Amino acid sequence: MDINMAIDHTALKADTSKNEIKKLCDEAIEYKFKAVCVNPTFVEYCSELLKGSGVNLATVIGFPLGANTSATKAFETKDAIEKGANEIDMVINIGALKDADYKLVEEDIASVVKVATKKAIVKVIIETSLLSDDEKIKACELALKAGANFVKTSTGFSTGGATVTDVALMKSVVGDKLEVKASGGVRDYKTAKAMIDAGATRIGTSSGIKIIKELE
Repeated sequence: MDINMAIDHTALKADTSKNEIKKLCDEAIEYKFKAVCVNPTFVEYCSELLKGSGVNLATVIGFPLGANTSATKAFETKDAIEKGANEIDMVINIGALKDADYKLVEEDIASVVKVATKKAIVKVIIETSLLSDDEKIKACELALKAGANFVKTSTGFSTGGATVTDVALMKSVVGDKLEVKASGGVRDYKTAKAMIDAGATRIGTSSGIKIIKELE
């Protein structure tokens, strides 16, 4: 797999401007990245910019805390898909996982999956930096049960990002049934390659061009 086709070219900071989003989309088309990943407010704009390019359009749901209600996450998902998103990166209810309220966590993921089925793939952000290994395993199991397509390490807005150890652990749980996305702190080719070798098939990063240029 060419590494550009593993990259979700990402801009999620609160102060991201429309001009920066246009640049992001132009770069994603030029470098043939797999997707762009943007906040919901930019989905409709990106959909127009990316039309016919082959670049997927991902957005974030319940981001970055995961503490929205399931009904809110489901509505966000529906709205984003109607505006052109075909990939949904949703944050789990981390507090509920910590409380061992596994039914709530599974139903929360399923509420998004139900809306997205046959329209968009769902990546489930488990925020590994806040979880014990047992909690990471449980979160992956719940994402699998709820019908998601990916498990994803991090939002990039918490206490830490992706690690090779976490990617390998997540892959060991989901096997070939789900894919793994490494996100947060992947800023060079060496790190991206290590994540892929550990089992990731997607890399969420704002350093995609730097990673590609290191191969030149």
